[in-house]
Amino acid sequence: MGEEDYYLELCDRPVHFEKANPVNCVFFDEANKQVFAVRSGGATGVVVKGPDDRNPISFRMEDKGEVKCIKFSLENKILAVQRTSKTVDFSNFIPDSSQLEYTQECKTKNANILGFCWTSSTEIVFITDQGIEFYQVLPEKRNLKLLKSQNINVNWYMYCPEGAVILLSTTVLGNVLQPFYFRAGTMSKLPKFEIELPAVPKSTKLNLSERDIAMATIYGQLYVLFLRHHSRISNSTGAEVVLYHLPREGACKKMHILKLNRTGKFALNVVDNLVVVHHQDTETSVIFDIKLRGEFDGTVTFHHPVLPARSIQPYQIPVAGPAPVTSQSPVPCKLYSSSWIVFQPDIIISASQGYLWNLQVKLQPIVNLLPDKGRLMDFLLQRKECKMVILSVCSQMLSESDRATLPVIATVFDKLNHEYKKYLDAEQSYTTALEAGQSRSSPLLRRPVRTQAVIDQSDMYTHVLSVFTEKKDMPHKFVIAVLMEYIRSLNQFQITVQHYLHELVIKTLVQHNLFYMLHQFLQYHVLSDSKPLACLLLSLESFYPPAHQLSLDMLKRLSTANDEIVEVLLSKHQVLAALRFIRGIGGHDNISARKFLDAAKQTEDNMLFYTIFRFFEQRNQRLRGNPNFTPGEHCEEHVAFFKQVFGDQALMRPTTF
Repeated sequence: MGEEDYYLELCDRPVHFEKANPVNCVFFDEANKQVFAVRSGGATGVVVKGPDDRNPISFRMEDKGEVKCIKFSLENKILAVQRTSKTVDFSNFIPDSSQLEYTQECKTKNANILGFCWTSSTEIVFITDQGIEFYQVLPEKRNLKLLKSQNINVNWYMYCPEGAVILLSTTVLGNVLQPFYFRAGTMSKLPKFEIELPAVPKSTKLNLSERDIAMATIYGQLYVLFLRHHSRISNSTGAEVVLYHLPREGACKKMHILKLNRTGKFALNVVDNLVVVHHQDTETSVIFDIKLRGEFDGTVTFHHPVLPARSIQPYQIPVAGPAPVTSQSPVPCKLYSSSWIVFQPDIIISASQGYLWNLQVKLQPIVNLLPDKGRLMDFLLQRKECKMVILSVCSQMLSESDRATLPVIATVFDKLNHEYKKYLDAEQSYTTALEAGQSRSSPLLRRPVRTQAVIDQSDMYTHVLSVFTEKKDMPHKFVIAVLMEYIRSLNQFQITVQHYLHELVIKTLVQHNLFYMLHQFLQYHVLSDSKPLACLLLSLESFYPPAHQLSLDMLKRLSTANDEIVEVLLSKHQVLAALRFIRGIGGHDNISARKFLDAAKQTEDNMLFYTIFRFFEQRNQRLRGNPNFTPGEHCEEHVAFFKQVFGDQALMRPTTF
């Protein structure tokens, strides 16, 4: 399988740590995404590494028994270590503060601490088998203050740091989940909900394992993912992932079911808002996108994998060591190893090999694996790094070999412009709110973020359309149809079409001598009026004489003042066109000779300069009976230039009657 077939890969700069062995214990903290390697209970050293940490944190601590759990508070201010089922020990890592350890025992009698979670740099939650205890840590006093506690029988717990939600498994079967939400010193109890087990359980022992539950934020919403190994429908084969939406307010609701169509051992990740399901038996993974259209049965939406199952791209482990030694070839990494542990959202850890990877999605290979261009666009527009891939898809569908039909091209343009319009509207609302006097610091007023899904006209022009129109082998009818389709789509979404797109259409029509079509487009206002467009038309007069009148009509429709039209034409070096226009409206007796001679000289076209100079000599002769310029016209330098180029004898002589 070529590299272009794999759409998942492990990051190329993993976190490397000392692999787990009898002396070295490895722990992972899902809040700070840090790996702790604890040697001999900490006596011979603790090394802490995270994906973004340039420098690992190293320290030693007294060996006071086996470490069950070890985590830093947010910002690495305070270290918490659990060694017994009753207490947690704390050490300050704040500069100039006491290094002495302090201890907190859980409040509930006869309770055992299952674990703890930091919810901020100084707030911590103990989860016991009998409930939950929320503390504030006071590092300078070296003690803790209980903020709130709740008694409830707990089988196991799970923490989602992104959503600041702790999920507790309660009841005998374990399938009633109780969420708690933490924010700025407060703990809120959210409505509990029940996970539907695959079948009526035969025994009354724990049925829901924490291995089959994950929590993750997908498209900004918190979900609980349940891996159901057998469907509730008897005739349906294979496992499925059930997504429960967990809102801040209101009840948790079953929303989506991801059909895996296979059984066995699975693991879940979430990458770029995609649910990735790894299957150990076949050593492949599939991805699901809950934003793509699925089958809705009135209560839940069923989804199938977006793409065929593929393995993660083969990965080579670089051989560490001094340069001369590393000439050995890198070792292939065993993918889908039974020693892999998966954490949310996108982390894979191999404790036996000593690596932590972030899982990544590769978009380019997906282009060829998803033939339906409309669905492909829906998929790509939701991804973070999508812009260049989308533009490459647009170029590809206009290429000779992979040419799409016009309806497909129209669908793609509409999907892109739908996103573009949403952004323009949001930008407009923001500007209007600012002008209405809302302050920038208002929490309700947020400048819209321009994501990579916003493909504007300049992107399309630069990367796709201008390149496409220059292809020699492309039938011109198709080229024009595509350009007009893009303009139609912009108009449909009420997006003002930029003049350079109209210019591209006109240039393409002129190139193929399709003047009748150009005339029709202008007559029926398919191409919107604009000054740059009018100037372009004027420059076409030598190829297509009616262009002159079409241009003037356009400028008049734009209610442009006559002297402004002249200025526009002169700025575009259309000196003869400007002169013809001014003659057409009968104003040529009052115009400044110097202005026109300046413009003519700037073109560096001596014959044009000669023509303009001669015109004004004739005007002078007609109005004053003498071709010479008067001192008030300030044309001395132009007369000198004329003499220098054409000689004295070329000047007009006064006519005597």
